[in-house]
Amino acid sequence: MIIESLAYARAGLLGNPSDGYFGKTISIIVRNFGAHISLYESPELNIEAREEDSNLYRNIYHLVESVNLTGYYGGARLVKAGIKKFAEYCESNNHKLSNKNFTIRYYSSLPRQVGLAGSSAIITATMRALMRFYEIEIPLELLPNLVLSAEVDELGINAGLQDRVIQAYEGCVYMNFDEKAFKQQGHGIYERIDPSLLPNLYIAYKVDLGKVSGTVLNDVRSRYLKGDTIVIDTLKEIAECAEAGKKAILEQDFSKLGELIDRNFDLRSKIMQISEQNWELINTARSCGASAKFTGSGGSIIGIYEDDEMLTRLVVELKKYNARVIKPYIL
Repeated sequence: MIIESLAYARAGLLGNPSDGYFGKTISIIVRNFGAHISLYESPELNIEAREEDSNLYRNIYHLVESVNLTGYYGGARLVKAGIKKFAEYCESNNHKLSNKNFTIRYYSSLPRQVGLAGSSAIITATMRALMRFYEIEIPLELLPNLVLSAEVDELGINAGLQDRVIQAYEGCVYMNFDEKAFKQQGHGIYERIDPSLLPNLYIAYKVDLGKVSGTVLNDVRSRYLKGDTIVIDTLKEIAECAEAGKKAILEQDFSKLGELIDRNFDLRSKIMQISEQNWELINTARSCGASAKFTGSGGSIIGIYEDDEMLTRLVVELKKYNARVIKPYIL
């Protein structure tokens, strides 16, 4: 029997990057893209490599192109880290694994390195496949912690919980990463929001913009740990955008929600460097009348558009900067 599992892309609607600093966020799942895992029993444990995991290239320019797009590591390391953390979780929780091996392969349709959470999607899908294969249930509220641990502890990726929470819960979720709650129950406070309450949303991403998100966030992390008051106060204000955004969604105040989306990005730009290519995305979308902020750490944006006419303007204007516009499928 072949086990198939999926985990989808995500977009941070409000509050990021405060999720890594006991903040608050609202995030949506984006079913337009996903990471797919196939797993079946086999004599030996085998992780099938994809092209980006290979060290064989057509020529030197192919190597450069590959590194620019996917970095120095492919997705097999994510699968391997997910398997290791799953095994350690089972051992520490006295879940005896049956004596059988498997072959596992992954495929991802997520655009690489544009802030749509491709790495965590691969690990989340891996965990889901392993749970089915070994008939082990990991509580939903704890699964994001395990995925994050695979990235942070095993691979040294600087990340927060937001991506892993929404990929576990799906739909639209308001997340409160209250420090006291973590100490008491080991996870944040996660509240589902009915996606049908959301306004018209678009996502735009540069098809040729690649970078590793953890490196973008490293400077903020070090400044935060050093007690930089500008960083600490700004992250608090960003978290407040998410809290106010939940109220705006429930009250259907989309004008206020759009203002909060813009404010979220403007606050972020106070403590993080924004590349010229990313400013192009933001400024072009806003010139069309839409709100705009990063979906994650850069490379793609999300915002509200009023009608089909505005959506068409977004498509036309952003295409000039080699950016693709989509309507996110949440349900």
